[in-house]
Amino acid sequence: MLFKNYNQIIDNGKTPIIKQIRRDILDVFSSAIASVDPYFSVKKIIQGNKIIVGSKTFNILDFENVYLIGFGKASIGMSQAICDSIKIKQGIIITNNTEFIVKDNNVSTYIGSHPIPDQKNVDATDKIISLLKKTKKNDLLIVLISGGGSALLCKPRIPLKDMQLTTNLLLKSGLNINEINTIRKHLSFIKGGQLASYANCTIVNLVISDIIGDPLSFIASGPTYPDSTSFIDCKNILKKYNIYLNIPDSAKKIIDDGIKKKIPETLKKENSVFDKVTNNIIANNKIACDAAKEKAEELGYKTIILTTQLEGKSRDIGKLLIKKTKNYTLKSKKIMFISSGETTVTIKGKGRGGRNQEMILSAIGELKDSDIVFASIGTDGIDGNSDAAGAIADPLSFEKALDRNLDYDIFLNDNNSYEFFKKINDLLFTGFTGTNVMDMQILVKIN
Repeated sequence: MLFKNYNQIIDNGKTPIIKQIRRDILDVFSSAIASVDPYFSVKKIIQGNKIIVGSKTFNILDFENVYLIGFGKASIGMSQAICDSIKIKQGIIITNNTEFIVKDNNVSTYIGSHPIPDQKNVDATDKIISLLKKTKKNDLLIVLISGGGSALLCKPRIPLKDMQLTTNLLLKSGLNINEINTIRKHLSFIKGGQLASYANCTIVNLVISDIIGDPLSFIASGPTYPDSTSFIDCKNILKKYNIYLNIPDSAKKIIDDGIKKKIPETLKKENSVFDKVTNNIIANNKIACDAAKEKAEELGYKTIILTTQLEGKSRDIGKLLIKKTKNYTLKSKKIMFISSGETTVTIKGKGRGGRNQEMILSAIGELKDSDIVFASIGTDGIDGNSDAAGAIADPLSFEKALDRNLDYDIFLNDNNSYEFFKKINDLLFTGFTGTNVMDMQILVKIN
């Protein structure tokens, strides 16, 4: 069972109708996560000795050695699927999943820190670079990329402490993931296509996307894909959010030196290194939303996918989704709305929580006079700086808060959504799911 507190969440619905809707929402979420399981997402593209990537087929027997590297939240499941199907000469995996390792004597699993990198990340990345340098023309390198890879694969151009400070500032300042990763690329020796230059062989990238629109140049900061951004873009982004002066001097120097062409740019599409690289998205949030829709319709709902490209500030998007749901006129007794994407939070308080919990908290006031049940989760199972995947609320949530003398605005202003939902018992707990295709929301309109 995906949700550790499945029965408690249902029982907290108070009325029979709301309890059933809560059950249905949890079951739909579970189907969505199962559809982007990293193990099976990789397995389905392997047929015997062949890896079928889009229109290309790679026969393992055509290569002298097969090497494997992976980095990201889904790398354990993805790697295990490869190891169960293909003989690996040597492999190195970096993940933040502390519960599992890859079961293969030739593959080493390293546990790194996320979202702020630490020395373990750097050390493991150095081992990956050493492996890549051993590859030869007749070898095959399989690269498994998933969300979280930007932090886990880390070889910074600046001191690690400065990289940690910079990353923390970027994450707290409301930048979207593409903006964050633009800066990460240019403060790195390996992101923005640079990792590919260390290998001497054919490279096949298998990617689970955690970014809207599946842009390969931004997923895990595109270590094996051409980069279209520049050092000038970095400076413009930092100035846009008024944080350029706040980043460490070492980061400013790299960016300014890059603009002055004192250090090389990230690798661009005309670089011949990419002639040996093939990329394929094997799972994304569209697959998850389609699976959610299928499950919802099986449960008898008229289902509408609002968008798979949800973005903006979490606290604004929560209210917007409620408004859309309220205004939707459809002749059906059971209507489920599904959306997915990645919103942002500007952290000004000292509380706990994440994008999903903040989104639901911001909508509590809108829900009290509605006929809507609203839930949002991070598909990786970890929302922000908390151990919850997300939260759920319904028309009675405001009343439950009132009974406990909780003012949701106070919690919202302190970015403390976790404590609010903890007090009304509506946090959603899954633990690490082993995958990551951004966030997902479900709203059910009660007729």
